[in-house]
Amino acid sequence: MASCSRAQVISLYRMLMKESKKFPSYNYRTYALRRVKDGFRENLHVDNPKTLDMLINHARENLAAIKRQVSIGHLYSAQKTIVEKEPHL
Repeated sequence: MASCSRAQVISLYRMLMKESKKFPSYNYRTYALRRVKDGFRENLHVDNPKTLDMLINHARENLAAIKRQVSIGHLYSAQKTIVEKEPHL
């Protein structure tokens, strides 16, 4: 696979973040968002093209997994947690 450009990496990051925000469960949603941020931050200074391609492929696989889990999560309803509930004013 050809080396990915910075724009492609940023686009993949945005897709992962956008899809992670769709989790209906607060716990899964915050975990996925934190893992995406930490994963990209951890590999910020990777310069090796082979390693970069491997990481991009892994991120694409994770995006597909997140999409599947989000669709499964929407099949089952769950109560909102205290953290998610709107305050009564």
